[in-house]
Amino acid sequence: MNEHDTRDDTVTGVDPGRLDDQQLMKELETIHRTRHDTLLYGSNDALRAHNDRMARLEGEWLRRNPRRPVAAGRTREGARERGGGQTAAPGG
Repeated sequence: MNEHDTRDDTVTGVDPGRLDDQQLMKELETIHRTRHDTLLYGSNDALRAHNDRMARLEGEWLRRNPRRPVAAGRTREGARERGGGQTAAPGG
């Protein structure tokens, strides 16, 4: 049995739904760690594959954790409070 998905003859990794929670978190940590270099130096195909894999892994994590805790500072309201309720004007 093949554990990897293939799309257009490229290996895209193990289906996130088949990973246990620990494996999924490890995959997420790895893909987030490599994101910057892939964006700056990867080919268009590499970036496309990275985007797809990251979306699939994050989607699986969100599916498993629909009631995840959300930090108040990571909401629009929290961001407005941090900025003193002011929004930046374009160009300034």
